Amino acid sequence: MCGFAGVARDPASGHGDAVALRAMADAIRHRGPDGSGVCAERGVGLAHVRLSIIDLECGAQPMANEDGRVVVVYNGEIYNYLELREQLVARGHRFRTRSDTEVLVHGYEEWGDALPERLNGQFAFAIHDRRRDRVLLARDRFGVRPLFYAERGGALHFASEVKALFAGGGVRPEVDLEGLDEVFTFWGARPPRTVFRGVSQLEPGTCAVWSDGRLRTTRYYALDYPGAPRGAGAAAAEEPAGAVRELDELLRSSVALRMRADVPVGGYLSGGLDSSITCALAAGLSPYALRTFSVTFADPALDESEFQRLVARDLRSQHRVQHIGAGAIAEVFPEVVYHAETPLVRTAPAPMFLLARLTRESGIKVVLTGEGADELFLGYDLFKETKVREFCARRPESMMRPCLFDRLYPYLDGARRGGEFWRKYFLDAGSPNDPLFSHIPRFQSTSRIKDFYAPGVAESLAGFDALSELRSALPERFARWDPLHKAAYLEMTTLLSPYLLSSQSDRMGLAHGVETRFPFLDHRVFELAARLPVGSKLRGLKEKEILKRWARGVVPPGVTARSKQPYRAPDVPAFFGETQPEYVRELLSPDAVARVGLFSPRAVSALVRRCEAGRATGFAENQALVAILSTHLWYRSLVEGRADRGGTTSVHMAPEPAVDISGAA
Repeated sequence: MCGFAGVARDPASGHGDAVALRAMADAIRHRGPDGSGVCAERGVGLAHVRLSIIDLECGAQPMANEDGRVVVVYNGEIYNYLELREQLVARGHRFRTRSDTEVLVHGYEEWGDALPERLNGQFAFAIHDRRRDRVLLARDRFGVRPLFYAERGGALHFASEVKALFAGGGVRPEVDLEGLDEVFTFWGARPPRTVFRGVSQLEPGTCAVWSDGRLRTTRYYALDYPGAPRGAGAAAAEEPAGAVRELDELLRSSVALRMRADVPVGGYLSGGLDSSITCALAAGLSPYALRTFSVTFADPALDESEFQRLVARDLRSQHRVQHIGAGAIAEVFPEVVYHAETPLVRTAPAPMFLLARLTRESGIKVVLTGEGADELFLGYDLFKETKVREFCARRPESMMRPCLFDRLYPYLDGARRGGEFWRKYFLDAGSPNDPLFSHIPRFQSTSRIKDFYAPGVAESLAGFDALSELRSALPERFARWDPLHKAAYLEMTTLLSPYLLSSQSDRMGLAHGVETRFPFLDHRVFELAARLPVGSKLRGLKEKEILKRWARGVVPPGVTARSKQPYRAPDVPAFFGETQPEYVRELLSPDAVARVGLFSPRAVSALVRRCEAGRATGFAENQALVAILSTHLWYRSLVEGRADRGGTTSVHMAPEPAVDISGAA
């Protein structure tokens, strides 16, 4: 895994600025601490920082073909590179390295802009074709790896992270209020929008060609599902014969491809079904005892250490634990926001930042994770909510049907449960005819952050409606899908790529030079899951049914029998208490809030008083506090460009202890 940056302009303008390119590379050195390279050519300059994983000696970038007329910089992994290399050799291409990078330059020579369709991987790349004076940009199907760009003064600036664009001097950081508004609706700005004015992100599954001073984008991959079955038997569509066998073959193949590396591959183990499956399959393929890593919490409501230990013992893995105690999240939160490059509405990325640090300190720089399984196999509570809400909407007068929500959320206290609460939060949240029906309760809840906007911000956004924009952007075929597949599509396009894969995975891992790989996000696995009837994935209120059925012989029974526990981290309690850092008081003071100008000082002060008194316990207040604090950290470190990455804390603690747990013990 790596990082890259570049600038493309009219060839008549001369060679690229090598000094600016090096500054861009230095800004993202954390993504590639093992090496760097710069290529300043006529009209195009490319820079690269390398995290060496495949062909450690000969995989340096920028990399060119034999005659030097096709040059690539790229971030990611092409898992089927050996198979593609074999095809290319058979067609007469000659290779000088064993790297997957070289497959891209020869693949482009052979297949041109159709190259991304042949790739099984997680990637973003830029290819400079000197013969045709053009640059091809591409991003993987699910948006695992980022790619940002900005057009300025007839030139195209592009990079793996936005901070590299700013470091090159050609792009200035400015706030995009509509991008912020999307963060406070969906948890992340929807591509191509970002939180920086004039800076875009290439959409997942998309290519862009810069030629003759223009950028043209095309889509090479789109998420799709079959039309919803109709008629009397629609609700009980049969599972295709051999579906479990095909699932077994694809998951084993996907993990095997993602074990390809010239360095040891470890695994993140949450204790849930998805990470347990991933680690179990990896352990069977690893030539050594698998290295696994987990996060544990002092709060028992958040902790999954019992199941982590269960799986580690079963796999006999070499297991290490990063404990998240009081003050740990607040200590690193400024750095977390700096690397995320966006305001956050939850603190969940912070423990992943600490886990990546432990992983790299343990000598591992590649890990497999279980992300994507919940979106593919309908594992989140959101999908159950959608099913229950539709069930209730068919009999709105029923007093019994809303009681099903009690089964979904038995852990909520009594004051936040019951018919009236469920009706207000779920049943009055929108019509089943709304294409966003499944997500409206979540979007509305998050949008309460906007109650804290400064008057001027609210006025500026008066004509903008993030939900209306999303509705108009939905593909035409969306209307034909099953309601649960509609929900899965929305989850993948509004949360998985913009937040989970970006803020919580790519940025937190590569802040420490750790690459995360996602076996469930192999496009072959997605396409199988999409073809399955919804009853194979959500049977009644039992999530991931086919996955659990298959996994019974793969992971310990306790893992397949347990209910889904969403990953969460402390929000308000992380910043208020005995270890409260000085930056919290400083950035949330009325003067600081007024100076930034995005939120109302009076409203923020009232929220802070409730947090200090321990009365801010609701979901909306927790989100608002994290959103406002992270926005000010983001503004300070990336908009104003403070060198301290968002402010230094007055609390200087030793890192939380990492615990070695031998799975064989």
